[in-house]
Amino acid sequence: MSANNLSLTSLILAVIVLVAIYYWYEKRRTSPAEIAILATLAALAGLGRVPFAAIPGFQPTTFLVLICGHVFGPLAGFLVGSTAAFTSNFFLGQGPWTPWQMLAWGLAGVCGGLLYRRKKAFPRYLFTGVGFIWGFVFGWMLNFWHWVSFVYPLTLQSFLATILAGVGFDFMHAFSNALFMLFLGPEVSVILKRFKRRLTFYPLPENVVRK
Repeated sequence: MSANNLSLTSLILAVIVLVAIYYWYEKRRTSPAEIAILATLAALAGLGRVPFAAIPGFQPTTFLVLICGHVFGPLAGFLVGSTAAFTSNFFLGQGPWTPWQMLAWGLAGVCGGLLYRRKKAFPRYLFTGVGFIWGFVFGWMLNFWHWVSFVYPLTLQSFLATILAGVGFDFMHAFSNALFMLFLGPEVSVILKRFKRRLTFYPLPENVVRK
């Protein structure tokens, strides 16, 4: 398979995954309040990139996406992360990289939703480490897209060179994730959990309903 075909195929697969997840969510019985708060969080996470655009890699989006996944669950985390990438690129530039950013941030939200959701206390140091790691994972996913799209020949050596070329950017992303998570993670988690409680419906006991 040629580099152009591989680039197009990988892009189509990323779009198919995104469309399938959004379609699945649309078919679920979801309350308007839940949709509204997820849309608000996605807009907040996306717009968080804009003020820090002058500092390569430094932004709070991954931090917010991880916590949204932790509080609201993996599917909600994916939707917040992927939508944040799409909305923020209206300000920073749409392009063939957008589906990859949507997929990468969506998977970050899924990761956040799979980690210790049942614990009452926010695991600050665990999420600080996870945020740091995701700075590199996000970069590697985008580097893969860049590699299959613009680098020739597609060899292990050229892939490693592509990864190494983005180490500085990825480190700044990882550092900002860890910094935001370390100092703001528990506080933001508490705020989001309050919103979640307001969205939760608790049915009345049967004896109360009969009265």
